[in-house]
Formats: sequence, C-alpha cells, structure tokens
Amino acid sequence: MNKPLQLIIAGIGTEIGKTVVSSIVVEALQADYWKPVQSGALEDSDTETVRRLISNPVSRFHPEAYRLREPLSPHAAAAIDGVEISLDAIQLPQTTNSLVVELAGGLMVPLNNQELNIDLVQRLNLPVLLVSKIYLGSINHTLLSVEALQQRGIPVLGIVFNGPATPATEEFILNYTGLRNLGRIEWETDLTPDVVSRNAAVLAKQLNDL
Repeated sequence: MNKPLQLIIAGIGTEIGKTVVSSIVVEALQADYWKPVQSGALEDSDTETVRRLISNPVSRFHPEAYRLREPLSPHAAAAIDGVEISLDAIQLPQTTNSLVVELAGGLMVPLNNQELNIDLVQRLNLPVLLVSKIYLGSINHTLLSVEALQQRGIPVLGIVFNGPATPATEEFILNYTGLRNLGRIEWETDLTPDVVSRNAAVLAKQLNDL
C-alpha cells in the first residue's frame, strides 16, 4: 500500500460486527477512526470501544458529527433529540493518515426523512468494505447490499465475514458478486486488544494489497 487508505465500513444489517471489524482495520492500518453518527450508548460509544481495543499509538479519533441519545434509527433518534441530520454537516475529517469511517446501521438506514446511509456513502466518495455475518437470510442481505452499492457506482473493496466458517454460503456470495474475500473474523467470547491485534496482523496482508 503506497498511500493512506481511506474507506467506509458498512454492514449488511444491524449487529453485524462493524465495530469489531472497524477496530481490527484501524489497528491493521494504524488508521484514524470516525463514526459520523452515534445513536445511543453515548457513555460507551463505538468510538470509545475502538479506542479501548487498539494498541497502536498513531490512530486518532475524530468526533462524531451527531451524537444522539436513543439507540434507534438515526432519523428517529434525531427527531427525539429535536434535531435533523443534514448531510451538509457531515464532512470528512482532515487527516493525512488512513481513515476508517463506520456507518450507523445498514446501507438503507434513514438519516432523515429523505436520505439514507448510502446517500452519505456516495457523498463521502470513499470505497466500502462490506461486513457480512453468516445467518439464515444473510446471502439475500449481502447480495442486496452489494447490488445497492454497485447501482450507485460505489467501489467495494471486498467482504469480511464474521463468525464460524460456512463455506457454501461464503463461496456463493464471492462467486456471485466477484468480490474479494478480505478474511473472516471468528467470534470471540472475550474481545481484547490482543485479539484485535492478532486479527489485524492477518487482515493487514489483505489490505496492503488493495
């Protein structure tokens, strides 16, 4: 990798493991981290989770554009807080380092009454690393996410799978989409900086080839 890599981490749905993968990618690239919209868990945000899980001294953590109190879809959480999310207010942080941007929820999650996460992705103009968790229905959700990105002309760097190996599912998704397999993150009962560091060492080899 000859220059800093800036990318968006998107999931095929909610509770897919985006924050875990974000931590691993941040550590692998010694990248900065930014979550534009945080809904709920303000005392233990995803930014703070990533901060706890990485070990390198280089990464910086950029403040969220919106911090919403309720753990709801951003458009609903914003309404409760009496604000409206504006894409104009969400600007990429200025950094010369690699940058990992984590979305709040899936690609079609609404940010306001007219715009979705995928609209934000398109505006930020960065490639996407898609996180897929294997469960009944995940092929459908993964293919729909890939198709939505491709219809918008948004580059997809590849897919990271979460959880135990499921060869039939993974092979179908990769063969059908033609996307690169960037690796698998096994579920860990105790997620620690050592676990993140170990996974980052493996993922770094894939990311350095992008």
